[in-house]
Amino acid sequence: MIRTVLFTMFCLFITLVCLSGNLQATDEDVDKPVSISTLYDEAKFYYNQLQTNATIGDARDNWLKGTRNFRRIYLSSPKSELAPACLYMLGRVYSDMFDKFQNGIDLDESIAYFKDTARLFPQHRLADDAYMALGQIILDKRRNPQEAAEYFSEIVTNFPNGDMHSEAENLLKVLSQEHDIPLPKVMVSSSRDNKLSYVLPVKYWSSDSYTRVVIMASGPVNYKEILLEETENSPRRLYIDFKKSYIEPQYRAPVPIEDGLLRRIRTGQFSPDTVRVVLDIESINSYKIFSLPDPFRVVIDVRGEKVGEKLPLENLAEGIENPPKKDAPQDTNEIIVLRDNKKIPIANRATAETGKNETIPEVKPLSLAQQLGLGVKKIVLDPGHGGKDPGAMAFGLKEKDIVLGIAKKLAPVLEKELGCEVLLTRNDDTFISLEERTAIANTENADLFVSLHINAHPSAKVRGLETYYLNLTTNAEAMRVAARENATSTHQMSDLQDILSDIMKNSKITESSRLAQQVHNSILSQAEKQGFSDIKNLGVKQAPFYVLIGAQMPAILIEIAFISNEQDIKNLNNPSFINMLTQEISQGIRAYVNDTTAQLINSD
Repeated sequence: MIRTVLFTMFCLFITLVCLSGNLQATDEDVDKPVSISTLYDEAKFYYNQLQTNATIGDARDNWLKGTRNFRRIYLSSPKSELAPACLYMLGRVYSDMFDKFQNGIDLDESIAYFKDTARLFPQHRLADDAYMALGQIILDKRRNPQEAAEYFSEIVTNFPNGDMHSEAENLLKVLSQEHDIPLPKVMVSSSRDNKLSYVLPVKYWSSDSYTRVVIMASGPVNYKEILLEETENSPRRLYIDFKKSYIEPQYRAPVPIEDGLLRRIRTGQFSPDTVRVVLDIESINSYKIFSLPDPFRVVIDVRGEKVGEKLPLENLAEGIENPPKKDAPQDTNEIIVLRDNKKIPIANRATAETGKNETIPEVKPLSLAQQLGLGVKKIVLDPGHGGKDPGAMAFGLKEKDIVLGIAKKLAPVLEKELGCEVLLTRNDDTFISLEERTAIANTENADLFVSLHINAHPSAKVRGLETYYLNLTTNAEAMRVAARENATSTHQMSDLQDILSDIMKNSKITESSRLAQQVHNSILSQAEKQGFSDIKNLGVKQAPFYVLIGAQMPAILIEIAFISNEQDIKNLNNPSFINMLTQEISQGIRAYVNDTTAQLINSD
């Protein structure tokens, strides 16, 4: 009996010693990174067994044992280099447990451990992996794309160099396209090469036969147009795809128009990195697309005819979501610059008196004077600049104020002298974009367009009057003036000329040049008679002014004087000079119409 008790006590003592030794060894191992590394490797090996060995993996208790392996390592040393990896692996194990056993508690635990990984170790290489795992879980298992996007946004915003960055960007683009979720600003406003450009809400001007649409972007964008041919249920439609672009969800709703040629504009995120703009048009005879810099914008001019019976909007194929398999051939017709009033010739018809065939002379296309009824019925005056754009400034004066005052005095003179209607592109100190000014004239079916400006020059000695019409130029001074009025650089102006060479093939260059010459000469001749002989004649010139591009009528731009020259300023402050100026612009227009009429009579 005593032996048994002694033996038992001895065994208990040996056991305590061994346990004490093991505990001491374990404490030492915890202090040694290599020991923690070994335990972590063993825990990962067991996790792999759970995934690959059905005998082990089919029992939930074994999975719980796997979680205890990682949790024990983390709790033993929560500041070790493997602590974030243990938390991350706990998130993975619980996520796999949810997939296998569909226990909601496991999914909650997985989310909690991934959040702890990113929250407690935000600078660790696994932080962005944790956010990616969170996003995928919330998206695929919780079906919450909005919350998932928040985790992906954390990656692209705070981990630009992380290995999850590219994947997070792609997922965000898809979520934005499919669920109208805004992208983080860093994806569309940073200086990185792979950024997306913002596409802003479209602006439009539309009449029965003409539509101008302007689409602005945060930077230069590659774009292409696709013209869909007419089908039984829909008219021709024009698509414009903007590559590497993004439009915010609030701007993706269709905009019904139905007040002219344009029926509806639809803008959408066609693909994760492509914005598509669709123009539903009553009918398209021709169109022209060009882009302008600073700020970058794409201008679409569409000509056509308004049809009598409209198709319901719901019958128009959406196109943004379901593009055609084949692109229709692009319409290569040039811009129609005159309303089509041509007569169809009737040849060799029999007369009632003789019964013989009589050859009827072919009727010539109507000249401008004929189309205007040998007169001008509507003129659009364009006071340059306005609002946030003051134009040229000197001697305490601003170009925008001077030209607005002149336009308001000129309008009633034109109405009285020519018996026409006169409209101003702006009646107050309002900013209007250059492309909008031409669109106003086109949608109003104006017969003439006159843009008023005050010049400026680095040299205070330079002064005088010069009048412009739209055309290409190699003249350095004309290019300088156009660049200033276009609010761009001369380098960009040179690039633009390649575009203009195609746009202006059918523009009214000849008629505009004659109008410019008549107005210019009229001002100079009367100025000398009234004692303003010191006005220097700088001539009639041609230059690529944005404000004149796409004008359907003869259009000119008058640089009345130089705000940088003291003598020119004295003239502008002289009521007699302004009265002379308004009268002679009116007389120049009258002379232009009379000259056109004379040419018509002589040609007949």
